Amino acid sequence: MTAHTAPVETFDYLVFGGTGDLALRKLLPALYLRDKAGQITAESRIMAVSRSQLDVAGYKAKAEEALRRHLHSDEFDEATWERFGARLDYVAADATSTQGWDGLRAHLEGRDGVVRVFYLATSPELFGPISERLQAFGLVTEKSRVVLEKPIGRDLESAKRINDEVGGVFAEEQIYRIDHYLGKETVQNLLALRFANSLFEPVWDAGHVDHVQITVAETVGVEGRGGYYDNSGALRDMVQNHLMQLLCLVGMEPPVSLDQEAVRDEKIKVLRSLKPIGVENIAACTVRGQYRAGAVNGAAVGSYAEEAGASSGGKPSNTETFVALKVEIENWRWSGVPFYLRTGKRMPAKVSEIVIQFRQVPHSIFPRGAGEITPNLLVVRLQPDESIRLNLMAKDPGPGGMRLREASLNLSFAETFKSRFPDAYERLLMDVVRGNPTLFMRRDEVEAAWRWTESILDAWAARGDTVKPYIAGTWGPSQSVALIERDGRTWHDDAMTAG
Repeated sequence: MTAHTAPVETFDYLVFGGTGDLALRKLLPALYLRDKAGQITAESRIMAVSRSQLDVAGYKAKAEEALRRHLHSDEFDEATWERFGARLDYVAADATSTQGWDGLRAHLEGRDGVVRVFYLATSPELFGPISERLQAFGLVTEKSRVVLEKPIGRDLESAKRINDEVGGVFAEEQIYRIDHYLGKETVQNLLALRFANSLFEPVWDAGHVDHVQITVAETVGVEGRGGYYDNSGALRDMVQNHLMQLLCLVGMEPPVSLDQEAVRDEKIKVLRSLKPIGVENIAACTVRGQYRAGAVNGAAVGSYAEEAGASSGGKPSNTETFVALKVEIENWRWSGVPFYLRTGKRMPAKVSEIVIQFRQVPHSIFPRGAGEITPNLLVVRLQPDESIRLNLMAKDPGPGGMRLREASLNLSFAETFKSRFPDAYERLLMDVVRGNPTLFMRRDEVEAAWRWTESILDAWAARGDTVKPYIAGTWGPSQSVALIERDGRTWHDDAMTAG
C-alpha cells in the first residue's frame, strides 16, 4: 500500500450544507474516492446535515445520483458504493434555531474519542451560529476540527467577526480555512520545484526574473450563482483567496522546513509586503471587466446582465466578472518585479497557470539571421493537464549555420507518473483528519489578504469606476492588454490555449 493510500484515523465527517452543490459535486465524490483507495477505516462515518426534510434513504439516493453524475464512469462501482453508502447518514437540523440539534447529538453519542470534523459548506454568515450551537449542544470534543469554506466574509470587518465567532468555540489549531487551490498537485510541486532543485532557487529573484503572470480563467458564467456573485464579484470570489495564495507560494522566502507554521509564516510575510493599491494608482494597476454576450467553445452565451438579471432586480450591475492587477512585492527579493494577476469568467479556455518569465540575455553573440532570442519561461499549469514546462532556446537541427528556435522541456504529470493522483479536495479532506493544517490558511493570512484587497474595493468605490465590457469568449477587456503592454510586456495567451 502506497503512502497516499495509507488509512487515516477513524473519523466522523459532518458536512453542514450536505444537500448543497459543493457537498454533492465535490465533497462526497472526494470522500468516495478516498474510500475506494482504501484510506477510510471501516468504523468511519459521513453525516450530512441540512434543513431539508429528508430521510436517510432519500439522502442516500441523492448522494448516489450525484456520484454517478460527477465521477468518471470507471470510478464508480457497485462494491465501493455499497461500502460508502453504508457510511452515510443524514440529520435534518437548522443552523438558525435549535431544531434538530438534539437528534444530531444522539447520532454522535459514544463517539467522543473519534476524530470529529465539522465541514461548514454553508454561507459564511452561518459559520458563527453553527459553531455556537455545536458548543451549546456539547458536540465539540478535544479531537474536533472545523473546516471553513471560502469566502470567509466579504470584507475585513466581516472576516474578523467570523474569525472571532468561530474562534470563540474552536482553538486556532482546530480551525481549517480551506482553499482547494492549495491542494492541487502542481501547486505543491511548486514547492518541490523551488526548494528541491538547486537549479531554480539561485535565479528566483529580481536579478533574474523579469515578471510573473498568474491567470485563473473560467469558461463558465455565473451558472445559477447570480445572487451570490452579484454581491461578490471576481476580486472577492477569486483574487482575495485563490490568486493571493498562488502569489504567496511563488513569492515567499524558503521556509526553514515544511512544518505547518514555517510555511505559513513565510506566506504572511508576502502579504504584508504587498505594495498598497489605492486611489492614486488604482487606474494604472487594476482593470475591472464584465462579459457581454458572445460565444464560448463554439456555443452562443448570454451576457452577465442576462444571467444575473433576476438577482439584480433587472437593474444594470457594476459587478466585475474579470479582474486584472499589477502587483508588486516590496521586499529585497522581488523589488521592481511586477506580478500580473488576472481572473475572469467566460474566457476562451478553462486554464490556471503561473508563468515566470526570466530576463533577456544581456548580449547576443549570434548573427542576426540566427533568429530572435526569446526569454526563458517557466510555465506551471495547474489545470487542465497539470504540467511544468521550461521554454529554452536551442539550435534548430541540421546544416546551414546557426538557427535558433524555442524548445520546451515538458513535465506532464499524467505521462510521467502514469497513475491517478488524488484531486485537491481528496487530499485536503484527509489532511484535516490527520491534523495537518499546512495547506490551509491561518487567521492572520485571511485578514492580511482582506486588508490589502479591501483597499482596492475602497478605491474603486471612491472613484466611481464602472466595469469595462468584454465579449464572452475573449481574454477580457482591451484595458487588460494595455495594463501589461504599457510596461513592454504581453500576456501569454498562446501558451494557455496550446494545452
